[in-house]
Amino acid sequence: MNTKRNYLLLTPGPLSTSETVREAMLQDWCTWDKDYNEGIVTPIRKGLLAIAGLNEDKYTNVLLQGSGTYCVEATIGAAVKPTDKLLILANGAYGKRMAQIAGYYHIDHVLVSLHETELITGEVARQALEANPGVTHLSMVHSETTTGLLNPIEEVAEVLKGRDITFIVDAMSSFGGVPIDMKGLGIDFLVSSANKCIQGVPGFGFIIAKKDKLVATKGNARSLSLDIYAQWEAMEKGGGKWRFTSPTHVVHAFYQAMKELNEEGGIAARSGRYKKNHRTLVDGMRALGFETLLPDASQGPIITSFRYPSTDFDFASFYEQLKAKGFVIYPGKISDADTFRIGNIGDVFPDDMKALLQAIQSIRY
Repeated sequence: MNTKRNYLLLTPGPLSTSETVREAMLQDWCTWDKDYNEGIVTPIRKGLLAIAGLNEDKYTNVLLQGSGTYCVEATIGAAVKPTDKLLILANGAYGKRMAQIAGYYHIDHVLVSLHETELITGEVARQALEANPGVTHLSMVHSETTTGLLNPIEEVAEVLKGRDITFIVDAMSSFGGVPIDMKGLGIDFLVSSANKCIQGVPGFGFIIAKKDKLVATKGNARSLSLDIYAQWEAMEKGGGKWRFTSPTHVVHAFYQAMKELNEEGGIAARSGRYKKNHRTLVDGMRALGFETLLPDASQGPIITSFRYPSTDFDFASFYEQLKAKGFVIYPGKISDADTFRIGNIGDVFPDDMKALLQAIQSIRY
């Protein structure tokens, strides 16, 4: 069977995976025996803590079926009790989605929504906390793929020190590709997904948490299937057993992807490759006359937004011409500017970016 890719996905997830990751899904697997639960799921859980540099005594994690948003919803729905107050700092669609979740769950919350090109700084967090007394939880997105901003969570963590506020970070498109000192920053819950920087495929996400904080969510969940404590307890007692049908093919692909992350040299090496991808792309696009939406100082290495080069630019035509040459990019998502986005993550290398630039140079737009 041909497992070669049909095109290069230059998106922030799903993303282009290695042939060996795709090959890991070519068998069917049972879910109840030790080969799967103790041989695949448990090593994944241990491996995630190792990748994050965390101690198993004080930190744990839980895997959950569904997209990354399922895990964000599950975390907010279980960690924030009816008597709590959640502060959401947002500068894009994914931060605002947290507020939608809080609304559905009737959670007492405050949304501080910045412009999509404005960073969530420590000063933003400090002012928001001063204006909203009684906050017990703060949530934000690390890498906001609406634009490509990389928010300085280090600054926000510094502001939270000594305040006894639970810190929830959506690190969906950054964990595994950007170094994050979860322990040093005092992050209580970090959420990510299989199909991002670890370079697996869509199907499940995961929550890495301080063990005492996760245990404290017992009985808080407003949803049966999104109860992170119940899922965690089942995995702990069952040696990796999922409560409901496990996405076996996706899990095996992720197990292979984790091996490949470690073989590459871990997060530091992968981060370096992504930065080279981004630099190659940006330098080349600027040479072709394109302008980045964000200044370099606030731009992350995950996905890059470019302004339309002219008022009569036809993105649909541009997209189709690039796809015909083997490259798939993203439309823009910002509300007040015409942009498109190109992802730098996945099984993608600087030479792929050079090939993309050659393709762009050869088409009409």
